[in-house]
Amino acid sequence: MSTHAYAAFNAEFTPAEVEQHLVGDLATGFNVCEEICDRWADEDRTALFYEGADRPASEHSFAELQGKAARFANYLSAQGIGKGDRVAGLLPRTPELLVVILGTLRAGAVYQPLFTAFGSGAIEYRLERAGTRLVVTDSANRSKLDTIKGCPPILRVGGDSAASDDADFDTELAAQSDQFAPVRIGADEPFLQMFTSGTVGKAKGVAVPARALLSFYVYMRHAVGLEPQDRYWNVADPGWAYGLYYAVVGPLLLGNATHFNENGFTADSTYEMLRKYRITNLAAAPTAYRLLMANDEGTGEALGLRLASSAGEALNPEVIGWVKRRLGCPVMDHYGQTETGMTCCNHHKLEHQVRVGSMGFSMPGHRVVALDTECNEIGEGEIGQLAVDTAASPLFFFQGYTWGEKNPFHGRYYLTGDVVISHGDGSYSFTGRDDDIITTAGYRVGPADVESTLLEHPSVAESAVVGKPDLKRGAIIKAYVVLRSQYEASPALADELKQLVRSRLSTHAFPREIEFIEALPKTPSGKIQRFVLRNQAREESAAP
Repeated sequence: MSTHAYAAFNAEFTPAEVEQHLVGDLATGFNVCEEICDRWADEDRTALFYEGADRPASEHSFAELQGKAARFANYLSAQGIGKGDRVAGLLPRTPELLVVILGTLRAGAVYQPLFTAFGSGAIEYRLERAGTRLVVTDSANRSKLDTIKGCPPILRVGGDSAASDDADFDTELAAQSDQFAPVRIGADEPFLQMFTSGTVGKAKGVAVPARALLSFYVYMRHAVGLEPQDRYWNVADPGWAYGLYYAVVGPLLLGNATHFNENGFTADSTYEMLRKYRITNLAAAPTAYRLLMANDEGTGEALGLRLASSAGEALNPEVIGWVKRRLGCPVMDHYGQTETGMTCCNHHKLEHQVRVGSMGFSMPGHRVVALDTECNEIGEGEIGQLAVDTAASPLFFFQGYTWGEKNPFHGRYYLTGDVVISHGDGSYSFTGRDDDIITTAGYRVGPADVESTLLEHPSVAESAVVGKPDLKRGAIIKAYVVLRSQYEASPALADELKQLVRSRLSTHAFPREIEFIEALPKTPSGKIQRFVLRNQAREESAAP
């Protein structure tokens, strides 16, 4: 399929093509548990492969999870919790987490993820904002709720609940029936209560409506390229959008099993997971691929991977080449947000031109554009803010922030806040967040190109580039660099890195300062917090 053929496919796409694969529809609504579990329960299919940390690995069928989801839905009903109510899960990647998600959705309630690395302040903010009716947690995370003001009732998995006021998960579910009629919700009613990752400013609420199922289906089928025979593993944690949308809802929607690895992410544990479960279709953040590359086993072993996908930040060209060489499969870069799901992708199943380092083309059902400062669509070679043309995007589902924290719309356009360069053919390459762009001596420089070039050096594991205020140039480019373990920081190495960027990019784009650090500041979902480094650089500049 040529790029022209891809454009024709996208232009002819309608939501009806996806609706025919679902139980419900846009007119009458959906029950999400019915869509991602019940419809596969009679086919003797595995829904979850679980790799435990302190308990044995296990497999769980759609039929088993259907019964347990019904028990949890009955428990919620007995507590007076139902349609529209928020139920939070503060749990690691365990079978119980999946039961809570499915049972909440079966009851027509709204599932709210809480990442297990959150501190009590982040948890309290999200619970208070959402008016959460119930929190399900385990003994390892229970103490984080001790100081929560106005904490809702707690249902605890494992541990000695008899010694506390917590209800016990296993006891309560055992007392319930394994039959519960799914509660259907309208296409525009929420089934997930998300919060943005807080890369910039306070986390904002995002209520995801049931119609998002259509977008999730298209992403899994056409961008991830998921096939019925695939063994699919999305490394992302379900405490965040990419993990919840595309490690839980997405694969189960297509009838594929998902994989949960409760163990902490390391290169060794990842390679072992790939081998043990013979993963053929892998999805992960660039952070994960960079870590694997920095700890390259160098065995030349064929791992059996068919496809790989990346999302969360721009994927560096060096990493793309490494995945092809070492993991033996193509890796496609995908772009999306908590608000929108994935909207711009290099599609595994739709043939089009793929530029190394590009986020690709609009996902079917979306029209992604780039705008200048006056919100006019820009042409080839120009830099502007990525936006979604909502009037021409039937699968666009973002309704605005839950509590009106910000207005991201301008007329028919949803403004992402991300800056890209347009290639003129409907594809784009990420340059940086609008507030990440560095203006130095009159030139606008995006951090992505500089960071990718630094990563080409064998000593560099990760880097982040920011602008540091400078009286002469307005700002200079400063790079914070994390070295691989076998290399040592030195002025000579810093000069070598500077010259690499200067020769590959331009004189105005090379970092005039390089600081070697142990680790980059990141959100819990793995995104680099450049604003932390910008503030640090600003303080350095202001110091006498």
